[in-house]
Amino acid sequence: MDVDMEDEASDALRQDLTCPVCKSIFDDPVTLPCTHSFCRACLQASGQVNKTCPVCRELFTDDKAVGNRVLKNACETFATQTQRRSPPRPSEFSCALHFKPLELFCEWDERPVCVDCATLHGTHHLLSVKDGVPLCKSDLNEKVECFERKIESFEKMRQKFVKSAEYIEQQAGEAEDQIKTEFERLRNFLRAEENRRLEALATEKEQKIMNMQEKICRTEEDLKSLHEHVETLKKGLDCEDLPLLMNFQNIKIQTHWTRSLPQFEPNSLLLMSKHVGSLGFNIWKSMKDCVQYYPVVLDPNTASPWLSLTPNLTGITESPERLSIPDNSDRFDPCVFVLGAEGYSSGKHKWEVTVHDNPKWIVGVCKKSVARKKMFTVSTSAGVWAIRLSKGVYSALMKEPKELQVNSRPEKIRVRLNMDRGEVSFYDGIAEKHLVTVTFKLEKSETLYPIFGPGLQSTPMTIEPGKVTIHT
Repeated sequence: MDVDMEDEASDALRQDLTCPVCKSIFDDPVTLPCTHSFCRACLQASGQVNKTCPVCRELFTDDKAVGNRVLKNACETFATQTQRRSPPRPSEFSCALHFKPLELFCEWDERPVCVDCATLHGTHHLLSVKDGVPLCKSDLNEKVECFERKIESFEKMRQKFVKSAEYIEQQAGEAEDQIKTEFERLRNFLRAEENRRLEALATEKEQKIMNMQEKICRTEEDLKSLHEHVETLKKGLDCEDLPLLMNFQNIKIQTHWTRSLPQFEPNSLLLMSKHVGSLGFNIWKSMKDCVQYYPVVLDPNTASPWLSLTPNLTGITESPERLSIPDNSDRFDPCVFVLGAEGYSSGKHKWEVTVHDNPKWIVGVCKKSVARKKMFTVSTSAGVWAIRLSKGVYSALMKEPKELQVNSRPEKIRVRLNMDRGEVSFYDGIAEKHLVTVTFKLEKSETLYPIFGPGLQSTPMTIEPGKVTIHT
C-alpha cells in the first residue's frame, strides 16, 4: 500500500473515530439508542438542558447512554499507531476533521462546516457560506440594536441617578437650614427663659437681702440700747445703799424694755424650689408655647411634581410649573396627590386639614399600595377612603359613592381614623358637625396613610397643628 492510500485510509478511520461535538478522537465514548456516539464529557455538556442527541436531536435518558468499549479500544489503538505521524495541520479556514474548505453553514449549530461534515448534520438546515453571512449579520445587527437600546435606557437611568444625587444634596441642604433655624429659635427661647429666670432670682435675692439688712440694722439698734441699759443698771448697782434706794424708780424707768426678740418672717429665705425645683421639666413645660405639634406631616418623596410643599411639610400649594425632582417609585405622577409621612396599622388618630374655599379637593386615607405611576379612578377598589369636593358636589368615596348634604361650605375638615374598628369619620371642623363615616376592611399587615389632593388650586391646603398638653 502506497503512502497516499495509507493516508486516505487513516483519514477515513480518523473521521469514524472523531466525536461530532469536540471534533477530536473519542475520549471515553458512549453510544445512544440512536447509534450516535460521543465523548462522555461532550454528551454531558451538550445535554445539560435538554437530553437530546447533538446530531439527530432524538430524546434520551442518562441510563440509555452506554459506554462503547469496542470504540474506546479502537480509538486507543488508532492513537498509538498515529503517534509517530503528525496529522496534517488544517488551515484557519479548513475543517479540523476533514481538512477541507469550510463551504457550508449549519443554521442549527450556527457554525461553518465542510461538505464531508454534511453527513453529520443530516437533519440540519445547511446553507452556503454566502447565504449564511447575511443571516448571521442580521442576527448580530438585531443584537447591536438591542444593546444600543439597552445603552440608551441605562444612560437615561444613570442621568436620573445623577439628578437624584444632586437632589439629595439639595434636600440635605434644605434640611440642614431648617434644623439650624429651629435650633437657633429654640436656643433664643432658652436664652430668653434663662435671662428671665436669672432676673427673677436676682430680684428676689435683692429684696430678701434688703429685708435682712433692715432686720440687721434694727437688731443692732436694739443691741446698742440693751448695752446702754446694762451700763445704767451696773452704775446703779455700784451706788451706796441710800442713793440706790432713792434712785431705784428712776433707774427702772430708764431701763424699761418692751421690744421683743426679732424673729424670722415667713419666706425670709430664697424660694429655692421655685427657682431650681424640677428646673428642666419646668423649662420644657414652658416651651410648649413656642413649639407646634402636627399630627400629620407630609412626605415630600410622594408629592406630585405639580405640588410644592412648605418647608415644615404641613402645607401644599400648586406649583406654577412642573418641579425638577426625581421620579422615584413612591412619587405620584401623573396623579396630583401627596401622602402623610407616617402610616397607621392600629389605634386611633385625628388630624384637621384647612381646605379654604378651593372648588376641588380630596382628603382621606389610602393603602400604601395605591397606584403611583398611572392615572386611576379614586375609589375604595383602588384602596382610597376619602371625601371630596368636585364640581360643587361633596361626596364620600364608599363602595357606592354617596353625595353629602352640607348647609355651608366647610373650610376645615377633621379626620378621625379608628384602625381597630375599621372606620374613618369626617367632620366639619369649624361647625363641629359630623359629615360621614366610612368603613373599611384590611389585612392585618396592611397600613393606611393620610392622602391629600389639593386639586391644583392657588390657595394652599394646610394641616392644622394639634393641641399640646402636658399631663403629670
